[in-house]
Amino acid sequence: MLAKRIIPCLDVKEGRTVKGINFEGLRDVGDPVELGVRYASEGADELVYLDISASREGRNTFTDLVRRIAENINIPFTVGGGIASVDDASRLLDAGADKITVNTAAVNNPELVTQIARRYGSQFIIVAIDARLDSDGVWHVTTHGGSKSTPRNLFDWALEVEDRGCGEILFTSMNHDGTRSGYPCETYRKLFDSLSIPVIASGGAGKWEDIAEVLSQGKADAALAASIFHYDNMNILTLKRHLASAGIPVRI
Repeated sequence: MLAKRIIPCLDVKEGRTVKGINFEGLRDVGDPVELGVRYASEGADELVYLDISASREGRNTFTDLVRRIAENINIPFTVGGGIASVDDASRLLDAGADKITVNTAAVNNPELVTQIARRYGSQFIIVAIDARLDSDGVWHVTTHGGSKSTPRNLFDWALEVEDRGCGEILFTSMNHDGTRSGYPCETYRKLFDSLSIPVIASGGAGKWEDIAEVLSQGKADAALAASIFHYDNMNILTLKRHLASAGIPVRI
């Protein structure tokens, strides 16, 4: 059985790691390279860096940051935020990123997934899907940080981007994100069973048992989290020891 991955996520604004709620009330939580080195030393399997800077200056800062990360961190890392073209992806991969992730741009232009996969290979592209379970009982794909709903269905969209060459799915339930009350494990299990590519769980972790549940009952291949690591609520090595004690295969 393949080991489950633990992936800290770092939101970056103008070269600094920040944390807030829905990108509001942002607090500086440290240098992204230093935090990345720390997480790697604690046993993180991969890292995800998301550029939340809207300005072109922020994008240039982020590209320079990606180069610094590549020089200092010895585990794979993914970058995303503002990637709307193959050239955007190329800029970050050429700077040293191992993978890129796309979300809203892929929904607006699904051909982007195909283009990136054809140029670089499926292993270089993750499609992030933010979806909300609405009153009609359907998981509707959302864009722009969950603020805009679309007619797309979570499961149909996941299958489409897999067919287009995406290598992994990063699914966040907007109903659970930020609640620290756990994950919709039945939905993760259904998603996992319908795909042949890995599924990463994101949003909803409040304690190690939540992560254990989504990695076992939800069948997710990896768990991504931010706050529980940034604020020292949970050391990654401690988390992995808990997971191992629960019978979940992890690298320690």
